[in-house]
Amino acid sequence: DLFHFGAGPSLYSGLSDERSPNPLKHIYQMIEEEPEWITYDQWGAFLPEAPDGYQMSIGAENFVKILETYGGQEAVDDWEMLARSLRPMSGGVKGIPHAAIRSDAGIFLTVAAKYPLSFMNVLRYAPAFTESFNLDELGLKSEFLRNYLDMLAFLLQGLPADQTLKVVMAYMVEDFFKENAVMDFPKGGSGELMAALARGVTKHAGCSVEVSTGVEEVVLDGSGKAVGVKLEKSGRVIRAKEAVISNADLTNTYNFIPKGKHADFDEERERFLGVRNDNPDDKSSVPYCKSFMHLHLGVKAELIPEDAPPQWTVVQDWSKGIDAPGNVVVVSVGSKLDQSLAPPGYHVIHAYTAGNEPFEDWERFEHLMDDAAARAKDEDYQNFKEERAKPIWDAIQKRAPDVVSGACAVEKVATPLTHARFLSRHRGNYGLAIAPGNEEGWKFPEVTTPIEGYYRCGDSTTSGIGVPAVASSGAMCANSIMSVWDQLSLNSKIKMPLSSSSGMAYGQGPPELRL
Repeated sequence: DLFHFGAGPSLYSGLSDERSPNPLKHIYQMIEEEPEWITYDQWGAFLPEAPDGYQMSIGAENFVKILETYGGQEAVDDWEMLARSLRPMSGGVKGIPHAAIRSDAGIFLTVAAKYPLSFMNVLRYAPAFTESFNLDELGLKSEFLRNYLDMLAFLLQGLPADQTLKVVMAYMVEDFFKENAVMDFPKGGSGELMAALARGVTKHAGCSVEVSTGVEEVVLDGSGKAVGVKLEKSGRVIRAKEAVISNADLTNTYNFIPKGKHADFDEERERFLGVRNDNPDDKSSVPYCKSFMHLHLGVKAELIPEDAPPQWTVVQDWSKGIDAPGNVVVVSVGSKLDQSLAPPGYHVIHAYTAGNEPFEDWERFEHLMDDAAARAKDEDYQNFKEERAKPIWDAIQKRAPDVVSGACAVEKVATPLTHARFLSRHRGNYGLAIAPGNEEGWKFPEVTTPIEGYYRCGDSTTSGIGVPAVASSGAMCANSIMSVWDQLSLNSKIKMPLSSSSGMAYGQGPPELRL
């Protein structure tokens, strides 16, 4: 009888459907492994306009009710105008699996030939793939809708709406109109997302997945090609047959190669990281998202009202800015969906401040990062941790007022130092904060590097942060290594949604070739 805590109260959708545009679903289909899915449709929120909160099923009709109730007719009119503007481009965004995309001429076989209508749609709306979601240019006047879109964009990828790609927002807006919309939750918790991916590796003879195994260095041969990795503790070298792929954050991906080993790589390193890479105001260094505060709680089931939703979001004050410390909190009671996550008679709660905790506020405690005993004795650290966790307690108590410190069977507070230590994240970051059209001219790095045989994927590469983007980057990285024919073989397992207008699959060809 254990409490099982997930990696985050993330909002998953498009994973339980057999046919879906979700990039992670496509990877599961290609490896023929995936979690068992639990579905639900209830979502709660406490907003400045709704201090007492609301709880409602997801979907377009109910969303319009929210807009009308808290934003008036202006919000409804703006939403309908926005939908008319963005939905046409979603046919391309949702009609092409990200796993089909390549960075070479093979894309004409993997995308243009297989999904011609969607490909033409993408070409038609090509500027949207690099444009930011500019609320003023779109003519949105409703403050409530503007703020709500800010919140959704921030929850999706850690940046406000005007720093999010227009095409990403088009994808999200289209989701509101999905029939019989539900949210998905992996049975067994978020760890099952990774467990399924691991099975996709370990079921093949001679393949394994090693966890808690830190890498000290990527090994280069005499010609400067990446040929393996050296492990931190044992010093053991694991040789690579084809390539070395890093899904660490950008700083650590560079740190795996000591300076002076490869001139072109050093040049790229300096271009992205600058000289120090530890000052958020240093414009010579690529910007990172902020970090997190977390609460992991095990509580008696009676402390959570029976009618409480499995997840709710709290926004304190729109005027502070969506990314102000402690301003947005997401709360998840995973055991309301899957009772196996907690012992009988108990619930697990995981709540966090959504990527709005600045690491610089914690710099004075960095010397304590690897010393648990010193952290426990440091009164200043403990008081500051309690202070920064208070907005999370307040958010939980919005819906479960009896959940207070001291009343929990398990009570764990995690800080940006925890993120940096346990996840090996530079300054506890949540990924690169590269806004489209930014003045500094920053662009996400490609999955390839200047070093032959060394690749990167994850939240520091082309597609950015968030589960769909990270899954996309992993597929694009694999496609950079695989032949077109191997890719096409895997892509044939993907099941794309049927077109709502024609009943045909996105793409052309006889039924046995539709994906």
